Amino acid sequence: MEYVYAALLLHSAGKDVKEDGIKKVVEAAGVAADDVRIKALVAALEGVDIAKVLSQAAAMPVAAAAPVAAAAAAAPAAKEEKKEEKKEEAEESGVEGLGALFG
Repeated sequence: MEYVYAALLLHSAGKDVKEDGIKKVVEAAGVAADDVRIKALVAALEGVDIAKVLSQAAAMPVAAAAPVAAAAAAAPAAKEEKKEEKKEEAEESGVEGLGALFG
């Protein structure tokens, strides 16, 4: 996340979003820079109009963002429920195995 913040900081300062600039910003924040992540971010941002993307994100109405946020919050809960069901099934099958052992 700090790499994205560094890229946004460089963009807002009117600087080019390049590997060396991101690395300097991240290191100035006291974080060890990961060159692979920096290269991947710069490659992903190549050809992207950051100003346009930011203006579209800011123009997104809050009412439209709420269902998206709710769906994102519900996804981990659904995964957690599935994990609990699998755990219960595993415990039940383990108990049945012990029952067969002791007859």
